[in-house]
Amino acid sequence: MKLPPPNEHNNISLTRFESMLKTNNVLFFDSEEFEEIIHYYLENGKMALAKKATKLGLEQHPTSINLKLFQVEMFIFENELDIADQLLDQLYLIEQSNEEIYIQKANILSRRDMHREAIVLLEKAFKFTMDEADVLSLIGMEYLFLEDYENAKVNFMRCLEEDETDYSALYNIIYCFEYLEETNEAIDYLNIFLDKNPYSEVAWHQLGKQYMLIKEHKKALAAYEFAIISDDRFIGAYLEKGKVLEKLKRYEEAIECYSITLGLDDPTSFALLRMGKCYEKLGNEVLALEYFTKCVEEDGLLDKGWIAITDFYYRKKDFEKALYFIDKAINIDSENVQYWKRYAKINRKLKWFEEAEVGFRKTLELGNYELETWLTRCDILIKLGEYEAAINNVNQAAEFYPESAEIEFRLAGLHYYRAEATDGAFHLKNALDIESEFLIIIEEIFPEILKLESVKEIIKNHKKASL
Repeated sequence: MKLPPPNEHNNISLTRFESMLKTNNVLFFDSEEFEEIIHYYLENGKMALAKKATKLGLEQHPTSINLKLFQVEMFIFENELDIADQLLDQLYLIEQSNEEIYIQKANILSRRDMHREAIVLLEKAFKFTMDEADVLSLIGMEYLFLEDYENAKVNFMRCLEEDETDYSALYNIIYCFEYLEETNEAIDYLNIFLDKNPYSEVAWHQLGKQYMLIKEHKKALAAYEFAIISDDRFIGAYLEKGKVLEKLKRYEEAIECYSITLGLDDPTSFALLRMGKCYEKLGNEVLALEYFTKCVEEDGLLDKGWIAITDFYYRKKDFEKALYFIDKAINIDSENVQYWKRYAKINRKLKWFEEAEVGFRKTLELGNYELETWLTRCDILIKLGEYEAAINNVNQAAEFYPESAEIEFRLAGLHYYRAEATDGAFHLKNALDIESEFLIIIEEIFPEILKLESVKEIIKNHKKASL
């Protein structure tokens, strides 16, 4: 239920009400005062106090339709839908032209996933309402629930026509355009909207994002600059402008944009990370490292920060420092597959193969089924002499990549290593049939096998058959 913003009179009513609760003295409030008090508590998430105010309000004003509608709202919030529905039926008999009765009925239907029925009631509410934008927005949301993005878009557009400051409607319109993959149409719509509302920072910001989708970087940059002209404290516009400047390789200007955001609000880990990346591109490793460090200090849960600082040392071939930071990252989030991939790669570079194998195994357990991960783990298991584990590993890989010569050559070599010549021959023939050029795998990993006469014969026969 929509009420006017609080004023001094509302504040006095609220103070009197809270004083009454503390002293247990019963004071009289008119019904409008109760409505304002309840609305305040609902807006601030104080449900227990809202319920208390509703109960006391109805004791003093038992015939108030609006107070009963607040009671309905609270029943719906607590998922007491049947009780709310019955109360609305009673109110409907008294006041059939009250928009709020239709809106709350629609709310109940929506919660029961009866979105088309909810739309019918909202359209009835629209006939009685003085606040058409709100009802159109609710209709748009019901269409979104139905994944009917075209009708959702139309209703949000109508909503925005009624209230050009309703930015939630604007965001929803753009969401519909994006889902429908209508980027050019979204750009046209935003440009028409901006002709009427040239200082709408949100519209300029959204226009920039649409231009970025079609890689029109200079147009995106201009849009973000207009967003900043419209609101010079719009952090999102500065961040997006910085990203475009990075795309254009204008790193000093990007740093300046990100730096401005640090002065407007508490530092964001994203801005610190991007500044580090820009300094790295400019070859200033000292400042790059400084900002990567600030980034992980600001937000230890931002994986991109830990990855940036780890990759920084990895590129410098300072693998022990890279390992130090990825260990810290894993201690914070042991379920992050990107951390384990790096942990494995770094340990492999350090020739700490047992730790590397653990890293690759953990990467696979977390669902990273890239072929390279399976193959690298197999090669490490071979180095460790764990032939059976290596065979199990590539057999699992074969379920995902059944026509991989790289897997088949490894299986061939492993079976020959285990003196399982029949299985070895089977996989060797398979591998040669799939891609004979990968025979180099045998040469590099299992060179002794090439000395076997039976292996020489299989390769020779394959070459003959291929001529």
